Amino acid sequence: MQRVSVVVPVLDDALLLQRCLQALAAQSHPAAEVIVVDNGSRDDSAAVARAAGARVLVEPERGIARASARGYDAATGDVLVRLDADSVPPPRWIAEALRLLGRPGVVAVTGPGRPHDGSVLVQQVWDVLYMRPYFVLMWAALGRPPLFGSATAMHRATWTAARSRVHRDDPEVHDDVDLSMAIDPALRVVASRRLLVQVSSRPFSGFGSVVRRTRRAFHTFRVNGRRANPPRRWARRFRVALRARLRSAWAQR
Repeated sequence: MQRVSVVVPVLDDALLLQRCLQALAAQSHPAAEVIVVDNGSRDDSAAVARAAGARVLVEPERGIARASARGYDAATGDVLVRLDADSVPPPRWIAEALRLLGRPGVVAVTGPGRPHDGSVLVQQVWDVLYMRPYFVLMWAALGRPPLFGSATAMHRATWTAARSRVHRDDPEVHDDVDLSMAIDPALRVVASRRLLVQVSSRPFSGFGSVVRRTRRAFHTFRVNGRRANPPRRWARRFRVALRARLRSAWAQR
């Protein structure tokens, strides 16, 4: 059985973190370890994590990219799961992630989020204004599905291959988009609604939140340079796919 390590970065989110950890404790395929990376919380986040049996790491330098990377590096599992403190995965989430990761050539899997709070209007437009545009636009730019940080799982080898290319010391990057770009575009990432998790509606908390997220998205593309260039990424995918087809055709002769 594959060992699963769950990494949850947190900053002043004790109440939501408690709900996330309760959902992890109810998984049909339990995690071998849950690592909560405290990114400088002033509330009871660390105490909540310890009370739930999680391993707590302290990352004093602010930045979700740095906190996430710290957790991945410390994890001992064969599979690394990344959730946010406000993520609430259903009971079979880990089991489904493992099933999808078992498909040939799949290096990482991800799913969307759905708000468990906010107004009725926010819940109604969430998918249309946030989730669907994120996956469609980023898929077009990356040449494959993007990772969504609130609901992601990957083989340890995926992180090992990408860890030197992520911008962990840049607090302005979206760490999930940055990791998506660090993974070879020819490799297979699967996005599935079966990996849907409940999340907070904070991305719609105000105009400032939207502006900040948009600014960070453009910044993440900029710091990745040529690696983020959509034509180069699509060309890489087509070249690798063509070579594989030619090798297969030659082997069957």
